[in-house]
Amino acid sequence: MESFREVKIDGYVLRITNPDKVLFPEEGITKWDYVLLCVQLAPYLLRYTRKRLLTMIRYPDGIHESFFYQKNVLHPYPEWVMTRKVGSIEYILLNNLPTLVWLANLACLEFHTSFHYYWNEYPTELVFDLDPSTSDFQKVAEVALETKELLERLNLIGCVKTSGASGLQIYIPIQEGYTFEETRRVNFFIARYLVEKRPDLVTINRKVKERGEKVYFDYLQHWHGKTLIAPYSPRATVKATVSTPIDWEELSGLGSPAFFTLKTIHQRIKEKGDLFSPIAEGSRMDLSEILRFIESHKI
Repeated sequence: MESFREVKIDGYVLRITNPDKVLFPEEGITKWDYVLLCVQLAPYLLRYTRKRLLTMIRYPDGIHESFFYQKNVLHPYPEWVMTRKVGSIEYILLNNLPTLVWLANLACLEFHTSFHYYWNEYPTELVFDLDPSTSDFQKVAEVALETKELLERLNLIGCVKTSGASGLQIYIPIQEGYTFEETRRVNFFIARYLVEKRPDLVTINRKVKERGEKVYFDYLQHWHGKTLIAPYSPRATVKATVSTPIDWEELSGLGSPAFFTLKTIHQRIKEKGDLFSPIAEGSRMDLSEILRFIESHKI
C-alpha cells in the first residue's frame, strides 16, 4: 500500500505520496524533507516564478535515476493550479504555495522559467549566461566581474546568481517593451567585446570540444521560448544545490557555488536577505542608448 502524508496549505489539503522516498541520497533528503524545504524557500522562489511559463525537470525516483523535462500540466490538476495555453502546450504558472507543494510531490527538482510574463513576448530582464568549460570556478567568476565592469561603463546595473551547477548568470532589469531581437543584439555586443578583450578567457563558440578551458558566454540562451533556472530553484545535484543570488563583492572569493544548498540557503537568506530584490522591485534600465550605438556602428 502506498504511504502518504497530508498537509494543509492555504486552506487546501494536499497529499504527499511516498514521503520517505529519498530524492537526494548523499544529503539524506526525502520527499517529505524536500516539501518542507520548498515551503521555506517559497517566499523567495515564487517571487521570480510568478506569471512566467514553467518548465520542470522531474526525478520520480531521485537524482540518480531517470528524469524528464515537462512543460504540459498533468491532467487532471487541482483547480488552484493556474495554467496558460501557448500553442499546443498548456504551461503551469508557479504562482502560489499550494502549486509549489503539488509540484514538489511530483518530484519536480528544478524549476526553469521563461524570460517574459505569460501575457506578452517582451523580456523583463537582459540576461547573460556564463558557462565554464572546466571545474575552475574562478574563471567564470573573473568573466562575470569583467562583464560587470563593462556594464557599469554602459550605465547598466545588474545582479548575479549562481546557476546552481557550475556557472553564473547576470540579470539586468530592463524597461518594458524591448524585443528579444533587441536584447539579443545587446547580448551579442557584450559577448563580442569580452571575447576581443579577453580571448584567452572568453568564447562564444557553441561547439564544446572547441572551447578548450574558456568560459562560454551564451548570448543565445536569452530568446523566445527558452528558459533559465529560476532564482532560488533547487538543482538535481549530489549536494542539493540552489541557484543562489550573491554579492558582487563575495564573487572573487567564492571557491564553488556548491556552498549554497537546500540545507544552507535558509540561513544565508536570514543573514543577507534577498540579494535579487533589485530585479523584482528596483529601477528598470534603459537600453535605447546602447541600441543606438550598436545600430550606428552596424554591430
